[in-house]
Amino acid sequence: MEGFEKFTHEKPLYSLDKARSFERLKAWCDRMHAAGADDKGYMAELKFDGLTISLTYDDGKLTRAVTRGNGTVGEVITEQVVTISTVPLSIPFTGHLVVQGEGLMPYKSLKKYNETAAEPLKNPRNGAAGALRNLDPKETRRRRLTAYLYNLTDAEGIVFKTDEEIKAFLKEQGFLVHPMTRRCEDFHGILDYIDEVENARDRLDVMIDGIVLKINDVTKRESLGYTVKFPRWAIAYKFEAKEVVTKLLDVEWNVGRTGKVTPTAILAPVDIDGVTIQRATLNNYDDILRKDVRIGGDVLLRRSNDVIPEILEGIGEEGDRIEMITKCPACATELVQKGVHSFCPNTIGCEPQLVARIDHFASRDAMDITGLSEKTAAKLIAADLLHEIPDIYALKREELMGLEGFGEKKADNLLNAIEESKKISFKRFIYALGIGQVGIKTAGDLADHFADFDALAKAEEAELVTIEEIGPETAREIRLFFTDPVIGGYVHDVMDAGIELIYEQSKKSGVLDGMTMVLTGTLSRPRSEVKAALEAEGAKVTGSVSKNTDLVLAGDAAGSKAEKAEKLGVPVLSEEAFNRKWGDLL
Repeated sequence: MEGFEKFTHEKPLYSLDKARSFERLKAWCDRMHAAGADDKGYMAELKFDGLTISLTYDDGKLTRAVTRGNGTVGEVITEQVVTISTVPLSIPFTGHLVVQGEGLMPYKSLKKYNETAAEPLKNPRNGAAGALRNLDPKETRRRRLTAYLYNLTDAEGIVFKTDEEIKAFLKEQGFLVHPMTRRCEDFHGILDYIDEVENARDRLDVMIDGIVLKINDVTKRESLGYTVKFPRWAIAYKFEAKEVVTKLLDVEWNVGRTGKVTPTAILAPVDIDGVTIQRATLNNYDDILRKDVRIGGDVLLRRSNDVIPEILEGIGEEGDRIEMITKCPACATELVQKGVHSFCPNTIGCEPQLVARIDHFASRDAMDITGLSEKTAAKLIAADLLHEIPDIYALKREELMGLEGFGEKKADNLLNAIEESKKISFKRFIYALGIGQVGIKTAGDLADHFADFDALAKAEEAELVTIEEIGPETAREIRLFFTDPVIGGYVHDVMDAGIELIYEQSKKSGVLDGMTMVLTGTLSRPRSEVKAALEAEGAKVTGSVSKNTDLVLAGDAAGSKAEKAEKLGVPVLSEEAFNRKWGDLL
């Protein structure tokens, strides 16, 4: 898979020096006062915890979006950023403009995404970073990001005297500037602002980890200048309450259901907000290198808004560097690399994978086999009773009775639950299979699209990507699953165990039965209502135009989808023309 295009920023995007105490913050303010730089006060704003982005506009149009990267070179993520509804694609200003801000995943978006995700996201920060650095823009769109803008790197032909003027200009252009941005006269005003933010923190729509202070007088910034890493005229105050320093004792490598091997930090116990923390997530080996954490060294730990503890960075140079493992920690199979993640390819002989697959298969939203927990699955595997999911349906009463902890009642309850699970909806069965990238929502989309299980199993990637909200990455995972000689093979063994799939016909047969349609432009009614009306008549409404599309319904300002349809020879109709043909269905 190809990665993102690299781009060298026109001007460096500096990081910020940090103050972790009021004393250090006061010392910085004193330096600004001594330099005569604070005569117009300070601008205070939230320190967002997402992914820094740089947006370039030319002739009033968004032409490029880039990650901060190392401050000098970033990655082009324009296709991903255009999915963010709060980022304007066009602005009134027609000169060259470069804007800096933060891509963020609101808490409500995280909650909604996790309701149907195959692998729930740990926190909004990872959600935003993962979305914007995902090669599939459809996945970015699914995470419903927002973006707050706060700085101008370049504005052709305009000179701003204050940061207040910059913020006003950004608002005029249609950019989202957070309403909690304030002008503070002095240090006492800054302390009041910190109190205001800390009191409101739990009610904010996005994750923050502090505030940012800047000299309001832009003309004074040039004289203050920069260090190698930071501008001298700005500083970040990091909230102390939810960040602590502790020691990294060890790294534990774990294998998940899909074979992904992830590192977990083992920490010297430390208290954060009354909770003792001894473990924290380290997402992958690239994360370890980027944060420069070392065994035996100190690390900065955060627990924010009740999310899983996360290591922010290593502190100092003490400790031993962490080496990436090359073999599976469970079965010693040679690992394979896919992007930034390592995977164990031993899908059948690696016990943690099997335990996790069985636990997922038996979960409430899947086959709902009460009593077949992760702990029970591990016990059955250890007793040589389970080697793969189909073996669940071959378990015998006398075998269970021979296990520690199993009496007659427990054995009978488990066997009854297994028997009841055989009659299952198509949607839940798809979800139960544990296909990569396929959560309960995507499972439902697949169940709606395919007439039966065989059609899904044989589907090619080209057909899968025509389904709304299924991108190339998800389509590839589905195809890999069914073509895997081991994993794909056991599915048919499960079916042979007596599984009866219930095919729920969610769409009635109507005049548009069998048609695949795409909506584009501004329609006379909300798009959701139009979509519902079309689906009620049997149509399938997808998000992208392909050779399999039968019709594009175009409103005002139809744009690229209509253009693509014309190139492919797909009919494009206005609402008026559509109603003339199909009798005022809309």
